[in-house]
Parts: sequence; C-alpha cells; structure tokens
Amino acid sequence: MPFDAQQAIRRAHETFDIEADAVRGLKARTGESFAQAVQMVLALRGRVVVMGMGKSGHVGRKIAATLASTGTPAMFVHPAEAGHGDLGMITAADLVLGVSNSGEVAELTAILPVLKRLGAPLIAMTGGPQSALARYADLVLDTGVEREACPLALAPTASTTAQIAMGDALAMALLEARGFKAEDFARSHPGGALGRKLLTLVGDVMRTGAQVPRVGPDAPFGELMREIGAKGLGACAITNAQGQVLGIFTDGDLRRLIERGAELRGTHARELMHASPRTIGADALAADAAKRMEQHGITSVLVVDSAGVLQGIVHVGDLMRAKVI
Repeated sequence: MPFDAQQAIRRAHETFDIEADAVRGLKARTGESFAQAVQMVLALRGRVVVMGMGKSGHVGRKIAATLASTGTPAMFVHPAEAGHGDLGMITAADLVLGVSNSGEVAELTAILPVLKRLGAPLIAMTGGPQSALARYADLVLDTGVEREACPLALAPTASTTAQIAMGDALAMALLEARGFKAEDFARSHPGGALGRKLLTLVGDVMRTGAQVPRVGPDAPFGELMREIGAKGLGACAITNAQGQVLGIFTDGDLRRLIERGAELRGTHARELMHASPRTIGADALAADAAKRMEQHGITSVLVVDSAGVLQGIVHVGDLMRAKVI
C-alpha cells in the first residue's frame, strides 16, 4: 500500500481533535466528587498508591510521579505483582487510586476484595461508572470518552489522554491546596536546573579565606595589582582593620584609569577603589548573585555579613561551574 502523506496528516489532525474533545468532555463530569477526592488525599496519613494495568498502568506511573513531585507522597504498585506479595506495601493509612478505562481488568478486580478488607480507601479513575472497580470504590472519577482516536477502536488513545489529564488536574488541585511553592518543587528536583537555581546558596559556591583578594586602604598600587593577579578574579576588595568592606577595585577600573591617562605610581587603594560596591549575603540564592552581575555588568560580587564584614567573593565562573547559569 503506497504511503499517502496527506492522509497521514489528516489522521494526525483527527487524533488531535478527538483527544482534545476527550479532555474537554471531562469538565462537565468534574464536580463535587473531584473536590471530595482532593479532600480525601489531603486527609491522608499515608501515601497515594496508584494501580493500573497495561496502558493505564503506564498512565498510573506518570500520575504517581506527578503527585510525588508536587507534594503528595505517592507510589505505583502493579496489580499483578500486588497479587503475589506486593499488597504488603499498602497499609490502611494509604489511599488506592485505581486507574482502568473499562474498570473490569482482571488483575485489578481480583485484589479489590482484599483492599476493601484492608480498609484503605479506594478512588476509581475509570470510564466504566458501573464497573466492578467503580462498585468497590469509595469515590469515582469518570474519565470516560466517546471514542478512541484509533481508527480500529482498539488502541487506548483518547481514554489514556483523559486519564493523564484527570491525574494532572488532581495533582494541581492538591498542589494549590497545600500551598506548594517553587522552592518545594525544587527540593524534590535537586538535580535539575530549577533545583540548582532555587536551592544553591551563595555560601555554597563562594570563595573564602586565602582565595579572596583583599588589601587594606593604604596598600600601594603595586600591592593592589599583585593581589588581583595572584587571585585571578579580576577584582580586589578593600577592607578596614575590622574586615569591613570599604570598596573594590577591578580590571575594568584599571582600564578606565589608563584610558584617561591617570598617573598611578604613588597611588594607594583608597584613592583608586570604587566605594560602596555591590555586595550580597552568604544565605542569598546564588541565582540572585547571577542576576545582580547581569544587571550591573560585573563578574564578581563581594559576600558580606550583616555588619559589612567580608566573608568571601563569588565569581561568574563559580556560578557556571555550579550550573546556576
């Protein structure tokens, strides 16, 4: 059979329409029972245990992962494995979310009586409101669809899209009800870009001790330049005897002085420094240090405590190595 490019495109467009209609159709059937489901989960002492077979099982794993990453402890348990020992993972403090379009899948219905005796509440996410799963459930979330996108009406397509959408809706409603914030999300994603931006503090990446270029206000120009060269950051802090920051001198300051033809021999740090430099606290987010550098066109920020005492320095290279930027 020769390939028909236009027919392939028509099939794609029809699939989009059918699946979009399936998701829109959920709105009319999402009401009080959905709110009750959210309340049930919020009241949990244990976890949400998601179960499903086949394509619904794959959807169930995604739902469990989304719940867990947005503040609701959750895990996936395979129904077939549950019947061979994994039911021991579930306690009466947990809530079971059963996902099945038909609500009659044998592996899941076989363990429903056991779950009932266990005392764990059961929410059914199903397109079969009169199914065995629905009858055993304490609450039903109707994810039924008028038709699948599959032209053979065999492969789960629109039905699994509806399940994913309902799972996402449940997770987002719970997220909002818990007051879950971006910082909370970052804590469960420490390896991602968001986690690094929201969890990495200036104190985690700053240079301290002998790595910090610093001189006193009476340091001659030559000493100031040697300190900048030795530390390799293109900048040097000028501090008083108590360690408080008085100013900063950078490669950029040197270039501008040379361009103006300034006589630098015999000068001292206090005459050359830029007073009141940009500073930041060690407990600030490293991402804020990056933002400050970008706003002011600088490559280093001095780190000070509440009394203005120099604690360290953070360079743009440090932020890049920590993958904050």
